[in-house]
Amino acid sequence: MLQMGEGSCFPGLLVGVNVGLAFVDGIIASLAFSQLIRIHLRNSQLGWTRQKVFHLLIGSSNVGYLLYFVLTLVATCNGWLCWSYSCGFIAMAFPRLLLFAAFLLLLSFWVDLCHQPDDEEEDEEHGFLEALLKRSLSKPGSPNTDTRRICVPFHSIHVGSRQKIVILATVLVFILMMTFAVVIWIGMGENPIDSSMVARVYVSLFSIAILLLGGALACYGLILCLKMRTVRSERATSEMWKIAGLAVVSVLCFTPSAFIGLLTEIPVLYHWHRLEINGVSTSFLLILYYFVGSSVPSAFVLWEMRDLPPFVVANRQDESRTITFIRDSSAAVNHHQRWTTATSAQNQISSVSPI
Repeated sequence: MLQMGEGSCFPGLLVGVNVGLAFVDGIIASLAFSQLIRIHLRNSQLGWTRQKVFHLLIGSSNVGYLLYFVLTLVATCNGWLCWSYSCGFIAMAFPRLLLFAAFLLLLSFWVDLCHQPDDEEEDEEHGFLEALLKRSLSKPGSPNTDTRRICVPFHSIHVGSRQKIVILATVLVFILMMTFAVVIWIGMGENPIDSSMVARVYVSLFSIAILLLGGALACYGLILCLKMRTVRSERATSEMWKIAGLAVVSVLCFTPSAFIGLLTEIPVLYHWHRLEINGVSTSFLLILYYFVGSSVPSAFVLWEMRDLPPFVVANRQDESRTITFIRDSSAAVNHHQRWTTATSAQNQISSVSPI
């Protein structure tokens, strides 16, 4: 339905690239949300787990990219003035922010694992991951936590200190994005503000943040792999390969994407009537920036988190609390605690996994 004309729409090659990228992002978003629904049906009593949050962020990011590519084609062919300014800027920046938040959240969990107290790593039988599970299970301080989790899942979310920093950083970047959008909107009038330059400044700052995020994921991924090599466990080996894969993919995908954002005008292609566009080179950079820089990392995270959690029985916590009142000796208590930890390690894989 798009009529190609000189000076009105994208060149045909760019139209094909945008349609292809929109199709890929639509598939990733569908997979993310369908998997989110399946996960929620299996453990709805647990509320919002780490696995659900990742699927929500990645699915929402790819929906945003889908809308961006489709609306960019429609807006350029219909001459939408707003799209060349703040509307197109927000549609371009917001999906990238959601993807940034997802990987920043992943980094926060890796930092938690790397900086946990050394005395939690001394248990050779249960190992590194099970020690983290003990730590995470001991944090809720009230026996009413399980009841509130079943009745009001959202209130039962336990947010760690580093995850709070992630939320704060995401909110601050969102506020910064909206501030730039307002300045770009003001630039539509008769004033010396260059809206395209303002957008490039934001893209450059965000590209630097993406570059730093990729480097941090690589460093902490290496530290985690070195720590997990000492754990004699098939599960630890599997998790180590997952971490290594994510660290490598993050560096290989985020680095070229960040440099394209710093050195080219590809991210502000929605402002295309002010740019000189070469069909072949622009298409290649567009694929490298969006497909390699966003779609590939999103798909890889979904692949690594493809395992469904086990079904959660609602009265399991009640049974566990009844058992804990039987105290014959300290040895029995220790045995029960170790049994509980081992059982929980199998039933709550998503809570223990560094991913």
